[in-house]
Amino acid sequence: MTTSRWTKEQLKLAFHLYCQLPFGRLHSRNPEIIQLAQLIGRTPSAVAMKLVNFASLDPAITSTGRAGLGNASALDKEVWAEFHADWEKLALECLLLNATLRNEVDSESVAELDSAELAELQDFFGETKRVLTEKRVKQHFFRRAVLSSYRGRCCISGLSDARLLMASHIMPWSYDKKNRLNPSNGLCLSAIHDKAFDRGLITLSDDHEVMLSEQLKRSDDVFVVNIFLPVEGRKIEMPEKFIPNLAFISHHRNKIFVDAAV
Repeated sequence: MTTSRWTKEQLKLAFHLYCQLPFGRLHSRNPEIIQLAQLIGRTPSAVAMKLVNFASLDPAITSTGRAGLGNASALDKEVWAEFHADWEKLALECLLLNATLRNEVDSESVAELDSAELAELQDFFGETKRVLTEKRVKQHFFRRAVLSSYRGRCCISGLSDARLLMASHIMPWSYDKKNRLNPSNGLCLSAIHDKAFDRGLITLSDDHEVMLSEQLKRSDDVFVVNIFLPVEGRKIEMPEKFIPNLAFISHHRNKIFVDAAV
C-alpha cells in the first residue's frame, strides 16, 4: 500500500504519460490512466490529478488560461525540468521502470510494438536487437507526444487521418541528440507537408506562419498550386501542449530552408 507522498519514479511515469495524452483526456476514466494507477498503486483520480498538476507547468496550457490545478510540488517541477533537459532519458528510463513494475524480463513487451514489428525484431540478436528496440520506443514516444499535442491534426492542412500524419522534427534527428524526443521539437504534419518541410521547401516564421520557398511559388504544378500556395502566410494551428521552440524554428529557417542563402 502506497503512502500519500509520490516517489520520483512514480512522477516520471506520470509525466511520461502526460506527454502522450491530449489535454482533454486527463481524467480518471481514461483507460491509460487507470492502467498506470494500477501499476503504481495509486487511484485513477490521483493519477489524473497529478497529470493536471503537470499541465499547470506547461506554458502552452497556461498561456490559454487553462491553469491546471496550479499546485505542482517541488518534485513535480524537478521531474519536469530534468526531462526537458534530456528527453531520451525520459523515454528509456520509463521503459525500464515499466518493465520492472510489470516484472517483465524482456522490455519489448512495454514498447507497444505491433506483431509485425516484433516479428521483424526477432531476426536480430544481442546489442543490435536492443538498439533497434530502444529506437522504436523513442520513435513511438515522440510520435504520440507530438500527435496528441496537435489533437491528431496536421497543423497546416487540418488533416486528421492518423495513417497520413507524421511527427516531424523541426531540428533534424541527427543534429541535436538532446532534443530528439523533445515534443517542442515536433510538428504534426501530413506526409506531403512533412516531406516539403524536411526538404526545406517550406518553413515557419517566428510568428509560426508558413513560408514557401521560391521554388514552390514559381511552380506551375497543379498540386502545388492547389495545396501549397493557399497556405503561404497562414499561421499553423498551435498545439495544446509543447509550443514549438523558436530556436528550433530559427535553425530550420536559416539552415534548412532552401531560400536561406538567398
